[in-house]
Amino acid sequence: MLDPVAGRIVPNPVVVVSGDRIQSVGGNPPAGAATIDLGDLTLLPGLVDAHTHNLLQPDDEVTPPILTKSQAYRAIEGVAAARKNLDAGFTTMRDLDSEGAGFADVALRDAISKGVVPGPRLLVATYALTITAGHMNNAGFNPDIALPEPATLTDSRDAMIAEIRREVKYGADWIKLYATGTLRHVNRETLEPLAQVSLDEVKAVVAEAARWRKDVAAHAYGGAGARNAVEGGVRSIEHGWILDEDLLKLMVQKGTYWCPTLSVFRPEAGLETPTEFSRRVVESHKRTFQNAMKLGVKIVFGTDVGAFPHGTSNREFSYMVEYGMSPLEAIRSATVRAAELLRMDKEIGSIAPGRFADLIAVQGDPLQNIEAIKKVRFVMKGGDVFKHD
Repeated sequence: MLDPVAGRIVPNPVVVVSGDRIQSVGGNPPAGAATIDLGDLTLLPGLVDAHTHNLLQPDDEVTPPILTKSQAYRAIEGVAAARKNLDAGFTTMRDLDSEGAGFADVALRDAISKGVVPGPRLLVATYALTITAGHMNNAGFNPDIALPEPATLTDSRDAMIAEIRREVKYGADWIKLYATGTLRHVNRETLEPLAQVSLDEVKAVVAEAARWRKDVAAHAYGGAGARNAVEGGVRSIEHGWILDEDLLKLMVQKGTYWCPTLSVFRPEAGLETPTEFSRRVVESHKRTFQNAMKLGVKIVFGTDVGAFPHGTSNREFSYMVEYGMSPLEAIRSATVRAAELLRMDKEIGSIAPGRFADLIAVQGDPLQNIEAIKKVRFVMKGGDVFKHD
């Protein structure tokens, strides 16, 4: 068993599960208990992917799904995606906006929670907050035709507050804010992204979310928009491939978490034909990741899965290790540190009495070869076995 808290391998462990919780670790199984012998597999806590989109599919990166797919169809796609992600060992996921599928993410979360369909334990963000002409805003279509938007356009502080209340009303666990634009808004020479919100606006969003006991995740590549997000008190920065050293130091000072989502920017994701610009983005991401490690930023595992095929989030571990992170720290980013980000460190992220019985087993020792974490042979979530190869 890999204990990510202690950072060591425990030989031949006995984990006793009662109901949906871990009762004890070590010792002998109680008399008459049903036993699952995992042989030479390595046991780990269930993994956490803190940046996902279960309602998004890779083909949606080509054609906006809000124009071609019904919300009902996308919900069905989400059911299939959730199962694939669970089978890959991810027992908890933060789903950072439905990308125009309405509140289907809330429905998927609740259906999983009630045992209607299998999937990871979900924390969802419903609609994201953006601005007119910004990210997640339809562009290039006939302006005479009214089209639905994949995010909510909030062009004032009051609009942002009203939208937060609407999302809370309909079931949001997190609030997502687009603090910068997307790649089409990035200056090709300086790599400076578009800043979408002011510092005062971020503070207002964070304060209103906190009033409802919700945290804020900010899509932010870098620059002034990312600084406003960090200074304004968001809990996590998403992507952040051009965060400068001063901002990384501020993140350490303020305890801001970072989900780098390396996978979605790599050419292997197949989202676009590699160009000189995309190469610079990947190089900047690598430098930022290495600086963040050196400075002690709280890096959390997140992938943006959905933009690339569901069930393949494990690829992120390989990239983290390739960029210089130890296998143990990469696994910690998807267990104990992710649990801290989600304020669930008493519930998930480790194999200990009282935690949810979220357990996976992989073929091989991921501390010796991180590729072993892709060979998931056993998945238990909340005491129920979903995979046992």
